[in-house]
Amino acid sequence: MRVAIDAHAIGKRQTGNEVYIRGLMEHFVPLASDIDYIAYVSSRCAVRGIPAGIDVKLISPNPYMRLGYQLGRCLRDDKASVVHVQYTAPLHCTVPVVVTVHDVSFLEQPTFFSGFRQRQLAITVRRTVLQAARVLTCSEFSRKAIARAYGLDPERIVVAPNAASPDFRPLDRQRARQIARESLGLDAPFLLCVGNLQRRKNQTGLIRAFESLMRDQSQLPQHLVFVGKETAQAPEVMTAAEKSPFRDRIHFTGFVSDELLPWLYNACDLFVFPSYYEGFGIPVLEAMACGCPVASSNRTALPEVGGSAVVYFDPTSTASMAQTLADMLRNLEFATKLGRSGVERAREFSWRRSANIVINTYREAAGQASPVALAATQRVVASGS
Repeated sequence: MRVAIDAHAIGKRQTGNEVYIRGLMEHFVPLASDIDYIAYVSSRCAVRGIPAGIDVKLISPNPYMRLGYQLGRCLRDDKASVVHVQYTAPLHCTVPVVVTVHDVSFLEQPTFFSGFRQRQLAITVRRTVLQAARVLTCSEFSRKAIARAYGLDPERIVVAPNAASPDFRPLDRQRARQIARESLGLDAPFLLCVGNLQRRKNQTGLIRAFESLMRDQSQLPQHLVFVGKETAQAPEVMTAAEKSPFRDRIHFTGFVSDELLPWLYNACDLFVFPSYYEGFGIPVLEAMACGCPVASSNRTALPEVGGSAVVYFDPTSTASMAQTLADMLRNLEFATKLGRSGVERAREFSWRRSANIVINTYREAAGQASPVALAATQRVVASGS
């Protein structure tokens, strides 16, 4: 069997999509060396990120060329048995499709997207899901949302949860603070928020809550640091920060390297994730894996990921968010205990176990495994074995 993987997200700083496909591919060859794998990437620098044992081919970074013509031709030329894509399959696809749909926020929260992008996703993802041999997603929340959106039996949608890379782990805190000072130019304790700058991530809501926190708890020394790539909606966040009376305490790093990010998680006093909508929420898992106390939105898949190792707030309420931050910053003993619980919680998620689910999904899509075998694999993963 030859599995083709649309890995164009690698090297594109597409955050969750890139983390997802990289995390899975690390385990494909060790788990199923009888399968031939080929990954299609869109930049030469991405080639270095493909694990040994997986063939690599360059394709166009232009999505219209990639999906409209080139990828379909490559699948024929490379004699693929099945292709794995995220969200959108090529127009002319002659092999079974396994599609990962992380969430359907573009349907359930369309105001977070430009009109063109929302319409484009609504059309192309629907086409892909309805033609797919198998649909993958990363949480029970998203499984139910996808089933509602496309009228599918939820049992036809396979959940393979995301995980944190082993790079995200507790590190020496003093060293972490030193690296944070050197990289950020910030010699102060800080709260950390990670995610692309966009409406859905609700950074403006966090800025309002931070202002409220600073007004009510003026003795607190913390700053607020946003890590994440700028998007078309970033000016809204930047403007909110510029207008803030505490703008001197609000910092934007842009996208940071994989090497630096674990140090920032370890250096911060508190990780805050105020998102309105997440199909999973990988930064929450990364922060927990680093032993960082986490305060998170109580919406969508986030409670499913954080479990009891996270403190939750209403992302639509400035008061709820600010009070949660104040309570956690005032109670260091509780925050430390929460951080330890987070490390244990993060260990329940494994790319290896999820990769095993995905491989069995490939086999089933290509007609080489039975639904019974796949269901058995999912039960093993659900039990944490």
